[in-house]
Amino acid sequence: MEDLSLHILDIAENAIRAKAKNVIISVFEDEESEKLTVCIEDDGEGMDEVMVERVLDPFFTTKSGKKVGLGLSLLCQAAKQTEGELKVKSQKGKGTKVTAVFKTGHADMKPMGNMVDTLAVLMAGNPSVRFVYNYEKGEERIHFDSSK
Repeated sequence: MEDLSLHILDIAENAIRAKAKNVIISVFEDEESEKLTVCIEDDGEGMDEVMVERVLDPFFTTKSGKKVGLGLSLLCQAAKQTEGELKVKSQKGKGTKVTAVFKTGHADMKPMGNMVDTLAVLMAGNPSVRFVYNYEKGEERIHFDSSK
């Protein structure tokens, strides 16, 4: 994937397939520590511990008819290429939280991409899902809630 907004789109679509009614996307940019943290949190079906352990395996997927699931493994790879990390927390019946941390000064850091288009695609295709987007960088704050 060319940029982070496409990774976010893919993970948010996973949340929708997991029957999420609320998807919260948060992006925190800390210039001082040169870190970018992206969190995608949902209230979907969630995963048990066994699934969480396997979810970064590109040859594991919950999608019927498919043999690979590259979304999370590609996001993990993108984070690790910048000396960052990816964490997945999930609880069956309660939802999932994916957190990716990137070192922004790293040569392999991908561009953010177009979050406006990403949110527009998500909302147009899923009008019954509430999307919340939070962005913070220094004093700059953006908050968007599709339910308002």
